[in-house]
Amino acid sequence: MSEAASTPSGFLDRWTRLSLARRIMLAAAAWGLIVLVGGALALSALYRAQTLSLLEEDLDQTLITLTRDMTRAEAFLPDGRVTDDNRVFLATDSRYQTQYSGQYWAIVGVNAEGTPTGDLRSRSLWDEPVPVTPQLVARAVAMPGVTQFSGAPGPAGQRVHAAAKAIIVENRDTPLILVAAADRAQNDAAAVRFRNMLLGTMIALFGGVFAAMVAGIRYSLRPLTKLGRDISEIREGTRLTLPDDYPSEIQPLTEELNKLIGHNQEVVERARTHVGNLAHALKTPIAVLKNEAKGASQLDDVVRRQADAMQTNVEHYLKRAKMAARAEALGARSEVRPVLDGLARLLNRLYDAKGIDVSVEGGEGASFRGEKQDLEEMVGNLMENA
Repeated sequence: MSEAASTPSGFLDRWTRLSLARRIMLAAAAWGLIVLVGGALALSALYRAQTLSLLEEDLDQTLITLTRDMTRAEAFLPDGRVTDDNRVFLATDSRYQTQYSGQYWAIVGVNAEGTPTGDLRSRSLWDEPVPVTPQLVARAVAMPGVTQFSGAPGPAGQRVHAAAKAIIVENRDTPLILVAAADRAQNDAAAVRFRNMLLGTMIALFGGVFAAMVAGIRYSLRPLTKLGRDISEIREGTRLTLPDDYPSEIQPLTEELNKLIGHNQEVVERARTHVGNLAHALKTPIAVLKNEAKGASQLDDVVRRQADAMQTNVEHYLKRAKMAARAEALGARSEVRPVLDGLARLLNRLYDAKGIDVSVEGGEGASFRGEKQDLEEMVGNLMENA
């Protein structure tokens, strides 16, 4: 890629050269992708947060059940230490009895510094460490009775979500930490499936919306294409003005163009009138000068030459003025055959005594890009000198 093409000005140049349809489609596509992908990711994050919230509710309920069971069977020794005796909590739930099942509980004793001193645990933990982080223990100790949540490494490489709550018991100077944890694999997998499904749905929706948008843009821009064709027809002379069947957004433009075309035609007519008036105004004075200079003197000869020069220059610049005026005209077009027929009739009358017959063959449907007067002048000279 060249340096110029990679600069912002180069990008702007390429952008400005794009058609209106492509600009709209590219801008809409970029914005649509941002909105749809962003929306899909946001909904996926909300779904993940909701599933995590439901998991936390289950963990909190487990802690409540564990607390109720502790009121019926002591989970600690009279000296305040927590020991792993044969007491069984949450015995009715088989998940806590199966090794590495993904559901775990523990009762952890801590000293005054917040360091664990012992624990009771579910059989599902087996001999793995209790899935709780020091930060989670510290937060639970700082706010007794309030459940705290955090992610933690679990047994067998599992990634678990843990809940911890500190409770105060009668014969302990330090609290007990109740811990419940659950494997997040199913929740994470469900969130990934939902995200992928949502992205696929959004992409399919974007494809359908984009296709409909492209069709709508092409249909909406058809009046501009028609406007270009109509202006081309005016330039070619097959149409005099723009029609009034355009949409309301384009109608003011077509009205102004029609006014411009009308003004242009008025300019041409005024120029032609001025040319004719000037020709008539100069014709008589030049003729008088030439008529008065018929003598043989040197002065007469000078006047005749200058009068001829004046007449030549006048005719030359009058023709140039007429050509300039015609150049301002838009859409002038004349049928050829009617002009030829009219000139043929005129020449037949003029040369009837000489037995000359002027006839026209062909030319049906032919047109001349210009004014009728210009065509009559050119063809008349050709036919008269033929």
